[in-house]
Amino acid sequence: MSRPHHPAALISVCQIEALARTQTNHYNCRNGAIVMVQAKPIRILSVEDHPVFREGLTTIIGSQQDMLLVAQASNAVEAVVEFRRHRPDITLMDLRLPGTDGTDTLIAIRGEFPQAHVIMLTTSDSDGDIQRAMRAGASAYILKSMPKNELLGVIRSVHAGRRHIPPDVAARIAEHLGDDDLTKRELEVLRLIRDGYRNKQIADQLSISETTVNFHIKNLVDKLQANDRTHAVTIALRRGLLQI
Repeated sequence: MSRPHHPAALISVCQIEALARTQTNHYNCRNGAIVMVQAKPIRILSVEDHPVFREGLTTIIGSQQDMLLVAQASNAVEAVVEFRRHRPDITLMDLRLPGTDGTDTLIAIRGEFPQAHVIMLTTSDSDGDIQRAMRAGASAYILKSMPKNELLGVIRSVHAGRRHIPPDVAARIAEHLGDDDLTKRELEVLRLIRDGYRNKQIADQLSISETTVNFHIKNLVDKLQANDRTHAVTIALRRGLLQI
């Protein structure tokens, strides 16, 4: 005659079987039986103005049982409206949006919802863009060239409360780690140099002396490790500190 199973043994077997199940659902053990509890999907807002890429994201997210695309937006205004309406768990934010860019949109959303988890999804690997987005509170900064499975992994990781920067993006940040940031005035001077202004014209535009302009140019050239003012503009454009 077989001995009756002890309840503890039943629960142990139940737990082992539950661990073998898919991660899409939660399994609770009650009196030795497995009781399935449907997990809430990760609710996602996609902010992307490129139709082809937007359609691709829709397909990728739609293929995952633990994810749900709750809304889409193609610009900053729509993004803020849809975030207020749906309060998503994760927002996938394109950096290059028409009008207000993705980082400014991130700032606007987190200004109202400080706990918002926003993943910057972009083609830009310039350290200026990366640092600005991370300082603004982005939970992750990833490139659109990232493989699908890695993208899904980042979404799940951020939803679990972690921040994520891929190794290649981290390397770009580390390359200029410790560099002095340009001041607001130095950036103003640099933009005018980019636009073809001579030093005297820059002085007139900013209502400062030409000597002060020369001082700012010397500082920004040194900070960017440039050869001259023109080279400084080239470096700033490459690093994303200036836009064309």
